[in-house]
Amino acid sequence: MEGHIRKRGEKWYYSFEAAEINGKRKRIERVGGRTKKEAEAALRNALQEYNNAGMFFEPSQISLSDYLDYWYSNYVSIECKPNTQRIYKTIIDIHIKPYLGQYKLTSITSQILQQHLNKLYSNGLSKNYLSNIHGVLSGSFFYAVEPGHFIKINPMMYVKLPKCPHKKADTDHKIITAKEFNTIIERFPYSNQYYIILMICFYTGTRISECTGLTWDMVDLDNKKIKIERILVKHMDKKWYLETPKTATSYREIPIGDTLLEALKKHRKWQLENRLKYGCYYMQYYKRKNLNIYGLDNSVEHKIVDDAIEFICTQENGTLVNPDLSRYCSRVINYGLGIQFNFHSLRHTHATILIESGANMKDVQKRLGHSRIATTMDTYVNATEKMSEMTVGIFESAVNLSLPTTK
Repeated sequence: MEGHIRKRGEKWYYSFEAAEINGKRKRIERVGGRTKKEAEAALRNALQEYNNAGMFFEPSQISLSDYLDYWYSNYVSIECKPNTQRIYKTIIDIHIKPYLGQYKLTSITSQILQQHLNKLYSNGLSKNYLSNIHGVLSGSFFYAVEPGHFIKINPMMYVKLPKCPHKKADTDHKIITAKEFNTIIERFPYSNQYYIILMICFYTGTRISECTGLTWDMVDLDNKKIKIERILVKHMDKKWYLETPKTATSYREIPIGDTLLEALKKHRKWQLENRLKYGCYYMQYYKRKNLNIYGLDNSVEHKIVDDAIEFICTQENGTLVNPDLSRYCSRVINYGLGIQFNFHSLRHTHATILIESGANMKDVQKRLGHSRIATTMDTYVNATEKMSEMTVGIFESAVNLSLPTTK
C-alpha cells in the first residue's frame, strides 16, 4: 500500500487509501508536519500502524474515557450480571475516568497505571477494592488488544497491586469464634431485624445475597431443609431483583439443625404477630415478570397483577432487609463490638468449623455450592492449630506402633 504527501498552505499532509467498507473505499488524510520530511515520516508510521491494525486505524486516537464506554457497551453490559455491571460502572466513573480518562488509549503505559493504583492505595482504598479496580483495568485493556485491536500489548500485564500491610486482625479474624458469635447475637437478639440473617449465615454458610433472597416457600420446616434458588441483587436502576444464583452448583438444598430450625419457627411467629400488629401498614412484597421486587402496604388500595412473595429477612413492619441495609449490622459489630467482621466471614467460619470437626469435604463443597472441591479447600479452609493437632493424632492412631524402649 502506497501513500501520498502534499503541501497545503503552511503544512504538509499525508494520505493513503483504507480498505473497502460496504463496497466503498475510504481515503485517510492527516497533517504530517511543517516539512516534507516530517510528513514522510508520519506517513511511514501511519502505514505501519494501519497495516497492523487494519480498519481500526482511527480508534487509535480514542480517549481512554471513550474506550471504556465502548468496552462497557460491547462487553460488560452483554456478558456480565447486573450486579457486576453496577460495580464496574462505579469503578469506571469514580476511580478511572476522573484520573486517566483524558489520556489517549494508546498513550497509557504500565508506569501510568501502576502510579494510579499506588495513589489510590495511598488515599486509603482497601486491598480488596484495589483488586476490583485492577480487574476492571486488566479486563478492559485485554479486550482492547483482542478482539478490539485498538492496542498491541496489554499494559496491565506488568502492573501489580501495591503491597498492602495488613494488621494482624485483618487476617486472623476471618473466623468468628463461638464466643464472638455469642457476643454478636447478644447485641442483635431475637426480634431484632438482623438476628435471623446472622443465624442463617452462621448455621448454613450462605452468601448474604442468598440469605436475603430467601422466601418462606424455600424453607421446609418439617424436613429441616432450605433451598437456595434465588439471590437478591441491585441493578443499575438502583432497584432490587431476584435473580439466578452465582453458578449452577449454587442451586442447592441445605439441611439445617435444630438450633436454626427453632430460630426460624420463632421468627415466623414474630412476623405473623407483626402482620397483625401493623395491619394494613405491614409491607407486602411482589415480584414482577422481569424479577424486580417492590413493596406496598395496604393503607391504599392497589391494583396488583404480580405474584406476592414472603421474604424471611424483614424488619418489624415487613420491610425487606437487603444487603445494603445489612452493612449497618457489620459496622456495629466492627466498631461497636470491636470484632473484625463481615457477613462473608460467617460463610468462612461455617466451612472451617465443619472441616475442623471432621465433616466430609464433598458434603461441605455441596453445602457451600462450589463447583470444584479445590475452591472449598483453597478459599475457606485455614490450617488452624486445631487441624494441625488433629492431623498428628490421626497419624499416631493409624500407625499405632509399639516401639522398643531405649535404656
